[in-house]
Amino acid sequence: MQIPNQKIIGRVYATVAKDIRLHGKFTAVPMKRYKLLFNTIVFLHFFASCRAQELPLHVKYPGDLKTGAELTEDYLPLLQNKTIGIVANHTSRIGNTHVVDSLLSLGVRIKCVYAPEHGFRGEAGAGEKISDGKDERSGLPVVSLYGKHMKPDSNDLAGIDLVVFDIQDVGARFYTYISTLQYVMEACAEKGIGVMVLDRPNPNGFYVDGPVLKKEYKSFVGMQSVPVVYGMTMGEYAKMLNGERWLAGGKSCELKVIRMRDYTHTDLYQLPVSPSPNLPNMSAVYLYPSLCFFEGTRVSVGRGTTKPFQLIGFPGYRDGDTAFTPVSIPGVAPTPPYRDTLCNGLRLTGFEELYPKKYRQIYLYWLLAMARTYPDTDKFFIDFFNKLSGNSELMQQVKNGMQESVIRDTWKSDLASFKKIRKKYLLYQDFE
Repeated sequence: MQIPNQKIIGRVYATVAKDIRLHGKFTAVPMKRYKLLFNTIVFLHFFASCRAQELPLHVKYPGDLKTGAELTEDYLPLLQNKTIGIVANHTSRIGNTHVVDSLLSLGVRIKCVYAPEHGFRGEAGAGEKISDGKDERSGLPVVSLYGKHMKPDSNDLAGIDLVVFDIQDVGARFYTYISTLQYVMEACAEKGIGVMVLDRPNPNGFYVDGPVLKKEYKSFVGMQSVPVVYGMTMGEYAKMLNGERWLAGGKSCELKVIRMRDYTHTDLYQLPVSPSPNLPNMSAVYLYPSLCFFEGTRVSVGRGTTKPFQLIGFPGYRDGDTAFTPVSIPGVAPTPPYRDTLCNGLRLTGFEELYPKKYRQIYLYWLLAMARTYPDTDKFFIDFFNKLSGNSELMQQVKNGMQESVIRDTWKSDLASFKKIRKKYLLYQDFE
C-alpha cells in the first residue's frame, strides 16, 4: 500500500479549512466525507512513520506535576544566608504568584532581577528594546539582558552569591531564553558564582527534529550546534552546556538543577501562562518550530493579528483560505510585517493536533509551497533566514525545489549525533 505523502495531507487540510470558512460549519455530507478522508490519511501516515520504541503522549496540566519553582522545600535551604540574583519573567510563577514575590515573602534576600527578551513582566514584543529600571511591585532593580547588553557584567553581579534561573522555555532553538541561559552561566563561571535552575516542562520536549546549527551561523537565535527542536528542559540544557564545555573558554559553572516531579518527555504540558506576547496559546506554541522559519522570508506569521504564529500569508497569495490585515499592537507587534495591508494566506489553528503531536517533527510543506508561489522568488528570503535555520543549505534546498523527504534525509546524521549527546544529560524519562 502506498502511504499518502505530506503534500496530500496538506491539501486535504486546506480543503477542510476552506469548507469551514465558506460555510461556517460542515454540512452533514461534507463533514462525514472530509472527516473520514482526513482521518484515514492521517492515520495511515502516522502508522507508517511511528516507531515501536516511541511511548504514547499524555496531556498534563498544571497540578499534574510539580515544577522546580514549586518545590520550595528542595531549594530554600540552599538560598539561606545568600544574596540572590534572579533571571525571571512573567512565566516565573509558583501557582498564581510570581516567584520573586513568593521568595521575598519567604525571606529570601534578592538583590537584583535580570530580565530576558520581552522584559521582566513580559510586557515587550519580540525584538523590542528592554531598558534597565525598577520593578514597581517589588521595588527591585531590573537589569535587561536583551539588546546590546545580553550578558551580565561585573557590575550586574556585584555582591551576588547565587543566580537563580526560572523561565518557561518552548523548546525551539531560535527562542532566545536558552541563549540568555548560556550567557548567564558564562558570566557566573567567570566570577565563580553558582547558578540554580528551577526546572520547568518543555511543551515541545516530546521530539527532536530539524537541522543542527553550524557554528559559523552562531547568533543570539542559535548559539550551539543543536537542532531546531532539541527535546530538553532548561535544566537538562544547562547540564549539557556545562558537561560539553560549550560555555566560553570551555569553562563550567557551579550548577544546581531543581528537578520537577511527575514530568516525562512524553508529556504534552499545557502552559498556564503565555510564554511571550506572540505565542498566546498552545496552538501557537506547537506551530512555532515550523513557522518561525518564515520570519526569515517575506511571509507574515500573523504578527499584529489575534492569531500570531497561527496564520501565514502575504499580499496576493492565491492558494489561501483566509485573509488578515496586521496592525500595530503596542507591546506585542508594534511594527508587524505588512502593517495595515491585506494579506491572503492560511489559517493553521487546529493543524497542530494532527501533525506535530502525531509525527513528532517540524513541517516544511508550507515553506516549500509559499516559496514556489511568491511573485518574486529571488526576494522571498531575507538574510535572517540562515540564522534561523542555522545553515545555508536549507535556503538553497528550498530554492532548488527539493522534496521535504529529501531535505529531511540531509539532517539524519547530525540529528543522530546530537541525540547521543542529549541522552547523557536527561533528567526525566525519554520518549524513545
